[in-house]
Amino acid sequence: MIELQHVSKRFGNFNAVSDLSFSLHGGQISSLIGQNGAGKSTTFHMILDFIKPDSGKILWSGKPLTPDAITDMPEERGLYPKETIKSQLLYFAALHGMKKVEAIILLDDWMKRFNVVGKSTDKIESLSKGNAQKVQLIACLMFKPQLLILDEPFSGLDPVNSELLIKAILAAKQRGTMVIFSTHNMDNVQKLSDYIVMLKHGQTVLKGTPTEIYRQFGRLRLDIEGYQNVERLKRIQGVRNVTLMANGVHLELNNEQCGRVIFAEVTKNGYVPVFNQHYPDLEAIFKYEVHKKAYARLSVSYTHLTLPTICSV
Repeated sequence: MIELQHVSKRFGNFNAVSDLSFSLHGGQISSLIGQNGAGKSTTFHMILDFIKPDSGKILWSGKPLTPDAITDMPEERGLYPKETIKSQLLYFAALHGMKKVEAIILLDDWMKRFNVVGKSTDKIESLSKGNAQKVQLIACLMFKPQLLILDEPFSGLDPVNSELLIKAILAAKQRGTMVIFSTHNMDNVQKLSDYIVMLKHGQTVLKGTPTEIYRQFGRLRLDIEGYQNVERLKRIQGVRNVTLMANGVHLELNNEQCGRVIFAEVTKNGYVPVFNQHYPDLEAIFKYEVHKKAYARLSVSYTHLTLPTICSV
């Protein structure tokens, strides 16, 4: 288990990370999300012992963390452009104590698995950005680390190759690897994360399992197909916004209880094929947390703090 206990880091007057705490067990994946400059890379650098926290502890199974159990893929790529794929990966394999024959077999297997375009004898500088990215991912994954840190691993990958990476990360999870990754793609956060930490200006603004985070915001979105009486829906107290769609309507609600009233209204003349009351997705939650003060000034909120307690027609 890796555990961060009240970790903080300042650079002069700049507060990069403040009082950050979370833990991760074997076979779990945690995502670290936030805008550029939120403190994600600083957190990774502290875990890797590149920089020391000003306060707090980073522990590995209850003891101070040493970097030898960690494999890291930084946002800025660390490959040597004049070297071939093979020479570079064999060098990394030697550092991990792996035999040359075993490393060559693994390299060929991973190049096929990631559909790397080119030969192992090609120089890194001859590869496209996406293929160079895949080679660096191979350098992280082929040695089966206990803790894998991926800083923006999906950058430069198209949807097909992103899916290959997702499968590789999930396979590492099945082997018991702990994974911490950062990304701006909330779809990938939803697909992969057992635990989510969101930073904003170094402060932790959200953390928990995806279910715990969704429950903080409530099922305040509603999609209905087979009903398009927008004016009638707008008159229901507790409905904040109604958008007409091709086959129905999308609503934003002030509280979950409105769903029962709306269901009674739209089904009073019979069947509707879709009535889906759901949580906002992570992208909407991310945007809300980023712009929280602006939303508060506009009296627009997904939380229950300022919401009416009744819903009626």
